[in-house]
Amino acid sequence: MDAVTLILDFDSTIVAAEGLDEIAKLALAKDPDAESKVLAIEGITRDGMEGRIGIDVSLARRLAMLTITKAQIAATVKALKSRLSPSFRRHRALVKRNAERLFVVSSGFREYVVPVCAELGIPEDRVIANSFTWSKEGVVTGFDRSSPLARVGGKSEAVKRLKLRGRVVAVGDGVTDCEIRDAGAACEFVAYCENVEREAVVARADRVVRGVDELLWIYSLPGAPSYPKSRMVALLLESIHPDAATRLESEGYRVEAISDALPEADLCRAIKGVSLLGIRSKTRLTKAVFAEADRLLAVGCFCIGTEQVDLRAAQERGVAVFNAPYSNTRSVVELAIGEIVMLLRRATESDRVLQAGGWRKSAQGCAEVRGKVLGILGYGHIGSQLSVLAEAMGMQVIYHDLAEVMPLGNARKAKSMADLLTRSDIVSVHVDGRKENTHLIGERELRRMKSGAILLNLARGHIVDLDALARSLRSAHLGGAGVDVFPHEPNSNKEPFDCPLRGIPNTILTAHIGGSTAEAQQGIGAFVAGRLVDYINLGASAGAVNLPEISLGSTPRSHRFLHLHRNQPGVLAQINGILAARKINILGQSLRTDESSGYVVTDVNRSYDEAVVGELRAVAGTIRFRVLY
Repeated sequence: MDAVTLILDFDSTIVAAEGLDEIAKLALAKDPDAESKVLAIEGITRDGMEGRIGIDVSLARRLAMLTITKAQIAATVKALKSRLSPSFRRHRALVKRNAERLFVVSSGFREYVVPVCAELGIPEDRVIANSFTWSKEGVVTGFDRSSPLARVGGKSEAVKRLKLRGRVVAVGDGVTDCEIRDAGAACEFVAYCENVEREAVVARADRVVRGVDELLWIYSLPGAPSYPKSRMVALLLESIHPDAATRLESEGYRVEAISDALPEADLCRAIKGVSLLGIRSKTRLTKAVFAEADRLLAVGCFCIGTEQVDLRAAQERGVAVFNAPYSNTRSVVELAIGEIVMLLRRATESDRVLQAGGWRKSAQGCAEVRGKVLGILGYGHIGSQLSVLAEAMGMQVIYHDLAEVMPLGNARKAKSMADLLTRSDIVSVHVDGRKENTHLIGERELRRMKSGAILLNLARGHIVDLDALARSLRSAHLGGAGVDVFPHEPNSNKEPFDCPLRGIPNTILTAHIGGSTAEAQQGIGAFVAGRLVDYINLGASAGAVNLPEISLGSTPRSHRFLHLHRNQPGVLAQINGILAARKINILGQSLRTDESSGYVVTDVNRSYDEAVVGELRAVAGTIRFRVLY
């Protein structure tokens, strides 16, 4: 392939702004008509970018409206440095590495273009732009009209003067960038749409890109990623906190968000082309969904549980699954405490009477929290924190867990689940959602509970037999119940809800909101998005629930190979044999295995034969192979 030279525009390409527009905001700051004048200048800029007026007219009209000083130029440089396009900022080192293959050709002005490009390691002699003319007092009087860039068709003329050899590609967001190709000074035009997408420009482009990494990848320039983030789609379902989308967008991914869960058939269609998928508890990721996931690398469960995901199917497809096991713990615990108090005080029944216009002032059936025995089924992160708060309120805490766990405070382990049910005034369920826990609390368990006791289920809907619970409440054997999770939950707020507990006194029903506080959802959004980013950026699988876990940092000046395979003898030997045969130097290597899979991360020196990629993909037992960088 011929050597490639990229001709980059500056305004709205390297920076997410138009330089003269930024100067206008500073120069007109004290003008009483500043707002209208700035809007007029921005309109002239758009007319020039979209080809309705020539660049000479555009420059002259805008400068005639401004009085510009050197201090304002300095302030503009500072402002533009802070507004580097996100992908240029992220890939600053990559741009610097390829500076000898770049020229910046701009209708803007050297006074601010040169120092901003220097931030990216692009030297002054690779920048071609207009120049201001100045008065002795340091005020702009106009621009150098002898420059080709001050005339219509000037960009193509400036590029031709460079007498470049090989493959020349014009890159920018305006019609004047397209004209470089049309005049024969470049063989291709790439519309750069990270900051602005002009329909008239895109229509004339040979290619469209949304990030500098994508641009370098297309033309196979040194250091380019194995696949650009700007081409990766992250699909977020079920109203995941906006912080997650913000984090993923800041990394360069294209984010699409849907407020509801999708049925399997709809999800099978939506998953095509998606690289990252974010879900909560309502979305079911079945084997059929994974079969349609042609580009999926990772799933983020923005919740505690992962039983809604077919983890085996995900592993067989080489898809990492992450969750947030701790982020909403406090929110669930606080709801449990609140429901315990409300149910012991029969507050919801009083509320209904008063809301209907009645008045009932009575202590009948009401009790304090202090001194009551709280039985916690499942003493994990939520159960143990509930234990601490309940004890602080004067409750006695007993717990039951299949695992040997250290009790906190004065909590004591019950002899058995039956012992816990018999002794407790309140039973709160916090076990996981495995199939074996279906109807863990059924008719027999409810009969064992004390007369007048209270049951809470904020764990998983299938754990409690709701028909049996309804019978126990209606017969007045149990004194109340708080249920936040149900075996069958609507996919959206538009669908109806029904269950056997509706209408039963002293029963609190909530719509799976245990972890749905602003703080919890924000924490989950940040945590899970961070896991997804680390996996894509570094190959780090720490926190994955279906792959061997490896924590990784970046290794500068190397390539990273990620090899996920079935756990069978000889895979590592085959990998290292291939690398040795190709005389590829290994800088570092990590291997972790679990019962069914192995994960090898190998950092190698920069010199390697491209054929090695095919050989590594062909290793027996390979599930997925990826070159990270």
